[in-house]
Amino acid sequence: MNTSELQLLLERVARGEIDAATAHQRVLEALRARPFEDLGFARVDHHRSVRQGFPEVVLGLGKTPAQIAAIAVAIVSRGSTLLVTRATEAAFDAVRASVPQATYYADAAIIACRQQDVTPGKGTIVVAAAGTSDLQVAEEAARTAELMGNAVERVYDVGVAGLHRVLAERARLANARVIIVVAGMEGALPSVVAGLVDVPVIAVPTSVGYGASFGGIAALLGMLNSCSAGVSVVNIDNGFGAGNIASLINHL
Repeated sequence: MNTSELQLLLERVARGEIDAATAHQRVLEALRARPFEDLGFARVDHHRSVRQGFPEVVLGLGKTPAQIAAIAVAIVSRGSTLLVTRATEAAFDAVRASVPQATYYADAAIIACRQQDVTPGKGTIVVAAAGTSDLQVAEEAARTAELMGNAVERVYDVGVAGLHRVLAERARLANARVIIVVAGMEGALPSVVAGLVDVPVIAVPTSVGYGASFGGIAALLGMLNSCSAGVSVVNIDNGFGAGNIASLINHL
């Protein structure tokens, strides 16, 4: 039983559609179910959504297509939304054979199957990306936030090399409840955005850049040293982490 199902059950009790004893029995049955499912190579955490508001997310890296498919079946069969990050098309083919309703977002390398277990967020999350080279990380953040129940707007190719581009989007930035800013190179865009708004800014450094960017370390350090208040930073290329944090803030 996920949080949405529990909420629906309580509402039915309040309306008198189901008696308290029956509801109590259903809850007990759900609690007796094992909190995880042992597949031999993985233990799928079926109580993750109860503790954290969203089902366990699968990292596709290092797993075979068959392993990813087996985990996907275990998650979807419990009525939970499926989210696999860093997934290949081969993994998607394996998942689709058992979960035909699954979708592959190639621009984000994400496999997903949305179900009715996620509560909607309170406002809008804006995902801003400095350049076209940053879009896979930006899309990972955007798709993650959408699957977690949030309205998402995209503001792309607004890097500081042409400052007028981001200034033209001030209205959309100002209306956001949370902003994710994705940038490589020197990582300056989050500082600019944070200086324009009064909401949390989650900065995502990407590994995009020339030699002295050191695979995203330069952007990471630049974001950590931001002079603008309200900027927090996730790991290099961690679009999923940014989308997840933004969703948590938007659900408060």
